[in-house]
Amino acid sequence: MRSGSMFLRPLELTDLPTFVSWGEDRRFCEHAGWTVDLAASAREAHWRRLIGQTGTGLVRLAAVADDQVVGYVDLAGEEPDRRELGYAIGPSARWGQGFGAAAARLGLAYGFGELGLREIEAEAVDANQASVRILRSIGMVETGRGHDEVFLGAPSYYRQFVLSAASWQALKADRI
Repeated sequence: MRSGSMFLRPLELTDLPTFVSWGEDRRFCEHAGWTVDLAASAREAHWRRLIGQTGTGLVRLAAVADDQVVGYVDLAGEEPDRRELGYAIGPSARWGQGFGAAAARLGLAYGFGELGLREIEAEAVDANQASVRILRSIGMVETGRGHDEVFLGAPSYYRQFVLSAASWQALKADRI
């Protein structure tokens, strides 16, 4: 899947140094829910397992722009026609450059196109307004309030979103 100069591809062992290095970015770890100050060897072991994992209900793809891994996209769930979209852009110095929205759009395209999903859902913590804006900007519709969550030390809650394949097709047609 490609969007401009960004595309998704399977994770590769050569991606290990990139993902491991993101764990050194405290701001990224706090926002992404990663363990802060985890040893590099533990981060490497974690990512090595993820890269080798198959058949778990998780599709994780590298988001690549200008020949560099700038993030990843997840489509998680056990239902054959419904998954949850997740994405992360790292390190935090890359935030605010449009990579998150591009990766999320590519995740939708992959889910509806390659996986043939009927529906994709997502969640964003209300206190993380950048993520909420991204989900809205890609056409996802807010459906309700999820569980409470502490985000960066402040009480918040999850906003829940959904997009159907039919709505995705209509959005694509509107962009032509």
